[in-house]
Formats: sequence, C-alpha cells, structure tokens
Amino acid sequence: MDAIQQHMLDTYRAARLQEVPPPLPGTHDVRTLREIRDYRRFEAVLSGRPAEGRLRAALTRLLAPLRHRPPACR
Repeated sequence: MDAIQQHMLDTYRAARLQEVPPPLPGTHDVRTLREIRDYRRFEAVLSGRPAEGRLRAALTRLLAPLRHRPPACR
C-alpha cells in the first residue's frame, strides 16, 4: 500500500468517526528537512565542529590540489 492509498483509508476512517482528516502526504516535508538540518547543526556545535560552511570547507579541501596544478601544455 502506498502513501496515497493509506491517506485515502485514513480520510475515510476520519470521516466515519467525525474526526479531523489527516494532512496530505508531503505537506510537512520541507519543515521536516529544516528540522533535520537544524538538529545536525546543533549536534555539530555540541561536538565542537563549525555549524555552517562544512560542505564548502570539505569541497575546498577536496578540490584544492586541482586548483594549484599548472596548466597543461598543448
């Protein structure tokens, strides 16, 4: 059973019991992703790592040898 079918069953059950229907699937996805991001930043601060710019710093370390290579001769 996929999410839409489950939502339809939950909506039907809520209507029969005169309850509030559940939100549509995907309604709170953006909020959930933001909360996960904030939690990861919080954990980084607690462990003594920088909370922001970690991806950019990692890419800079990874790509630094490529930037300092001399240009290829043709």
